[in-house]
Amino acid sequence: MRVILERSNLLKSLNHVHRVVERRNTIPILSNVLLSTEGASLELKATDLDLEINEATPASVEQAGATTVPAHLLYDIVRKLPDGAEVMLKTDESGAAMSVISGRTSFKLQCLPQSDFPQLSAGSFTHMFRLDSAVFKSLIDKTQFAISTEETRYYLNGIFLHTHETGGKLKLRAVATDGHRLARAEIDAPAGSEGMPGIIIPRKTVSELQKLLDTPDVAITTEVSDTKIRITIGNIILTSKLIDGTFPDYQRVIPTGNDKKLTIDRQTFAAAVDRVSTISSERGRAVKLSIGDGQVVLAVNNPDSGSAIEEIAADYSAEPIEIGFNARYLLDVAGQLNGSEARFLLADAGSPTLIQDTSDEQALYVLMPMRV
Repeated sequence: MRVILERSNLLKSLNHVHRVVERRNTIPILSNVLLSTEGASLELKATDLDLEINEATPASVEQAGATTVPAHLLYDIVRKLPDGAEVMLKTDESGAAMSVISGRTSFKLQCLPQSDFPQLSAGSFTHMFRLDSAVFKSLIDKTQFAISTEETRYYLNGIFLHTHETGGKLKLRAVATDGHRLARAEIDAPAGSEGMPGIIIPRKTVSELQKLLDTPDVAITTEVSDTKIRITIGNIILTSKLIDGTFPDYQRVIPTGNDKKLTIDRQTFAAAVDRVSTISSERGRAVKLSIGDGQVVLAVNNPDSGSAIEEIAADYSAEPIEIGFNARYLLDVAGQLNGSEARFLLADAGSPTLIQDTSDEQALYVLMPMRV
């Protein structure tokens, strides 16, 4: 194999694929990226056996071929080459080593044979739909922070993507919960998503998708089956296994009878929560909200270091209520809201609270209170 390509093109593609590769691997081939020529392009592929990213980048192919080299090492080498440089990749006759040449700089890397590289067989997909990248990214961004990191409840370690009929309209919904909080976002269901199976997209796949969907106005194609998802973003193809489990009936935890309505300036509230939680020994401590006529008093009490209190104006006219929340969870939700105001629908100090975005009726959040 002998190819020449722009350093910027190679670096961009390596940046996308090398993140999939785990730093420590018991299987040597999984530390490598597969490089293969395809027409007038170089194709790069990396996998951890659950997730695979494949990207093609323009290249001048002087001799076709394929090999695998250490992914993180190649990325570090290309990253340190000067801007605007041209890079030549060529394998020796034995195929046991690949040279990386740019100007007066030359590296020689150990190769493993292409035949050893595992393929994440995609199989057949039952449903296919297209979405604008910004729309898909919004669904993920508004829910990913609530994904559980608790491995014992593995079925909560991802985003539940499914179709749901509401008000006579079919919606594509993304839901995540860790048992303490729940995030739900939805859009009008795109053509082709009707009747698709409910799928749980794993946390690592969600994280990679967030980075890959940063180019606005790109139409992406999503294909799903019972066990896999494949997303095509321009010349990047991401294939991932899904979490094999049943997502709980989240509808049961979304309160419907919360009649106490609090409307508050989002930025003022977030800044106040951030300030008073400074007194906590860690961000997870509870902030007590004393909600009364026209105001909210935020208080944090830490026996080891002191206490903090702040009053802010609010639109509230129901009977007074005192309720505690995890400070970090409040800040996470506030960070997802787009509108200038946040709307809290409360019941009592021990019941889940509903938080809505005043500028986006398609997103909602549920927070479980803490005892204070």
